[in-house]
Amino acid sequence: MPTCHVRNPGTGEHLGEVPQFTPEDVDHVAESAVRGQRAMAAMPAHQRAARLTKVAALLDAHTPELAALLAAENGKPLAQTSDELAAAARIFRGFAGEATRLFGRQIPLDAVPGLERHLAVTLVEPLGPIAALVPFNYPVELYAHKAAAALAAGNAVVVQAPLRCPLTVLRVAELVAAAGFPPETHQVFTGGPDVSRRLADAPAVAAVSLTGSTAAGREIARRAAATLKKTHLELGGNDALIVCDDADVDAAAEAVVLGRLARGNGQICCAVKRVYVQDAVHDEFVDALLARTIRLNVGDQLEPGTDVGPLISEEAAERVETAVAALIRDGARRAAGGWRSKAFYEPAVLVDVPDGSPALAEEIFGPVAPVARFADPMDAVRMANDSPYGLQAAVHTRDLRRAFAMAGRLRVGGVVINGSTALRAENLPFGGPGDTGGSREGLHDTAREFTRQKTVIVQDALV
Repeated sequence: MPTCHVRNPGTGEHLGEVPQFTPEDVDHVAESAVRGQRAMAAMPAHQRAARLTKVAALLDAHTPELAALLAAENGKPLAQTSDELAAAARIFRGFAGEATRLFGRQIPLDAVPGLERHLAVTLVEPLGPIAALVPFNYPVELYAHKAAAALAAGNAVVVQAPLRCPLTVLRVAELVAAAGFPPETHQVFTGGPDVSRRLADAPAVAAVSLTGSTAAGREIARRAAATLKKTHLELGGNDALIVCDDADVDAAAEAVVLGRLARGNGQICCAVKRVYVQDAVHDEFVDALLARTIRLNVGDQLEPGTDVGPLISEEAAERVETAVAALIRDGARRAAGGWRSKAFYEPAVLVDVPDGSPALAEEIFGPVAPVARFADPMDAVRMANDSPYGLQAAVHTRDLRRAFAMAGRLRVGGVVINGSTALRAENLPFGGPGDTGGSREGLHDTAREFTRQKTVIVQDALV
């Protein structure tokens, strides 16, 4: 089996190598997951909950080593990877609870003439083997959202770890095994796009859960349609943050820094990717944003005090560089940053960005904050909605009625008032319409997505 080398994206240091599975290897994984499915379906909910809780405890115990490994292979600063491990532990604990709360229903049949004496109930059953395709940007947290949900619902799960940073997910898989899940119920492997496509094709797979690009989502959905398997898609975003003339300008600037430039190295689907500022406060906002941006420390992700580490690869940084150049050709002006050194990209603030720039409509996956102007708040809503994506948006205003009016008109899955779009709590539904995929992921949503209902009717059960 061919192997893939995993390297620190900032230094090039060799961290390890992993087998690169082929489509034929995936066939064997999917077939063994069918056997694992039988074992999971027979496991009582309290046992699934106990094992998921043990995984969470093991994650807590191993957080320092796992966070360091994740920072080294992924590029995010160590403090942020520590937060990611904490989130993954919370997610496993949350799904432990959900495993015992997958309720069916009793449906009154006296609503239908002639059926008054019959009793109908619904049973919640596991859907079947779940394929989880995990991205590079938050691999452990997003793995937890998919794998823990599948196991909580009584399913086997096969996980494709991101090829550029798989080591931490593979290590977490060892903790899942140590928590008592049988081997064929939870499998993690690595491979390229051909492996993802094969999982979508595989008849043994009941559903595919993907966090990734819209292009990848379309391809997975097209292939999944051949076997009518369920798809659960959390795809791209081009989130807008709107600053009204009555906003706390300093807080809005801080939201852009924390929600775009200094979190995840800008590689977050719900990061602030477009900033629209009302004319009256535009210059004040830009000054506040620039003052914060120039203080950001770009460097080794393992060193204390680093705010922004390397992007996942030099190629990723080159794509950001190309996107910024396109915005500048369209009329934007570089006010800060915007320089690349190998995989590092200095956080950039662009001003005078034309609202109609084609480059502004595209998702830029890196630490770049393009700032455009607007005159009327409803113009900002229109500009924010002028995107095929629909993940999240943010509105900064002291007027709560205005905030709710704008939130109601924004075509997105979530609106954050007076904060950053890069807010994801595991107990909230996360996702959005359009090219974002239409699915919702969260503690109270995903496990149920991985189940099916069966109706049982007992005739003449009632007197």
